[in-house]
Amino acid sequence: MSHSKRKLLQSLMGPYGPLSVSYNGKTCILFKAKRLAIRYRNHTFIDLTEKVFNTNSPVDTKGSVCTKEKATLSLRFGDVEDLRGLVIRLQMSNTFYEAAGQNWFTLDSVHIHYNWTQEATFNASEVYAPATSSYHCQHVSSLHKYDTLLVPSSHTDTSANWHITFTDFQIQAFNVQSDKFASASDCATFLTPAILMGLVTSLILLLVLAYALHMVVHLKHIDRYEEHKATVYFPRSPEA
Repeated sequence: MSHSKRKLLQSLMGPYGPLSVSYNGKTCILFKAKRLAIRYRNHTFIDLTEKVFNTNSPVDTKGSVCTKEKATLSLRFGDVEDLRGLVIRLQMSNTFYEAAGQNWFTLDSVHIHYNWTQEATFNASEVYAPATSSYHCQHVSSLHKYDTLLVPSSHTDTSANWHITFTDFQIQAFNVQSDKFASASDCATFLTPAILMGLVTSLILLLVLAYALHMVVHLKHIDRYEEHKATVYFPRSPEA
């Protein structure tokens, strides 16, 4: 089948379904993206979407690992254009937060391994979701125009030379049930534990400030009352 016919068939069938990853015989990671693209410096973007989600030749995920506290999604592509041994890994963790009273999972970092010995690492600590939910965001990217959720870990390695973008990104790495995504927490709306703590702290400070202002106004009212109070006259006795 020609390339144009494959594109037409894909458009008729709609986007690919989620990538399901199993570990020890049990599905532990679900991953979906409308587009996955990488770029080195000013070169053209390399679209890896079809290589990830094509059911006829799915990407190699044998390097993926899942435990109760940690999960790694490994996407091994092999040789892609000028890159040799290309692998993209997503590192995730599952942590209990006392402030929220529940477990949250975090996309800690994204790694691009290429040319066998080279690596670019991006921190992604702003990507959160409750452990019982999936995480969804329209763009998870290292580009500034997409809010830069993926930040180069160091300017001493090659990560500053790379750009990576997941479009219509959704992932779930813990508590996967029935091979289906749980309800999604969207990056534009859901509250992280840090945000919740910040809101509680701000509310307490506002209450203290309101009480302080009330006391100041009350004291000024008392002062005005004292200033306008009539002076009492005591007549002198004849003996004095």
